[in-house]
Amino acid sequence: MTRSLSPPAHARPGPRRPWGALLWPALLGLCLWPGVLPALLRPLNLGEVGPAFDPPLWRLTLVHLGLVLLSTVLVVLIGLPIAVAVTRPARAALRSLAETLVGLGQTVPTFAILALAVPALGFGWKPTLLGLVVYGLVPVVSNAVAGLQNVDGGALDAARGMGMTTAQRLWRVELPLALPVILAGVRTSTVYNVGTATVGAALGAGGLGEPIINGLSQQNTALVLVGALLAALLALSLDAALGLIAPRDAD
Repeated sequence: MTRSLSPPAHARPGPRRPWGALLWPALLGLCLWPGVLPALLRPLNLGEVGPAFDPPLWRLTLVHLGLVLLSTVLVVLIGLPIAVAVTRPARAALRSLAETLVGLGQTVPTFAILALAVPALGFGWKPTLLGLVVYGLVPVVSNAVAGLQNVDGGALDAARGMGMTTAQRLWRVELPLALPVILAGVRTSTVYNVGTATVGAALGAGGLGEPIINGLSQQNTALVLVGALLAALLALSLDAALGLIAPRDAD
């Protein structure tokens, strides 16, 4: 039976915007230059922001980027095998169960996941990574399942006719055809986790959540804006970069 390659609209990669891959990192770099961001925020009178941060903003941004990239790698290593396993023939029941279980990650508040993880994992990166992985699994698993389920049946029939084994069809036909939809899920998960990783600062993981938490505790809106602005620019930079490397869906 032939199935058409028609992934749902939300699972399709967004339009390629090469200008974003230059603009957002450039703005991020400008804001990280010592003294630039405090000088831009001072006229707004939202709170006192010193000319220098300790630790410096570039270091907080690198820590934040490390958290996001490491969690993204873990999400792909966990989510993709799950999607492959539940899209094999006669595993429809497992597919529904897997989608329900990974969906719980976005229904439970991230703060609650972190609070439950701290007694077992302590403070720092470990509970933060657990929260990011749990939260980031949904788009990767959902998109991978959608992409693999919508692989053209004619292509699979042709692969069988050529004598390919099940493993060869997976690696040489199914995964390459589903790759644009899978990468769209990875892109969504990565952008989600840039914002979610700010929560990790409350557990001592560092990153761009530090100025946000300091600003909240000191009732200093300018500090909150520093962390939020840099996290937003980092998310836009990663989204634009991943949009460049993602292959185009069949137009």
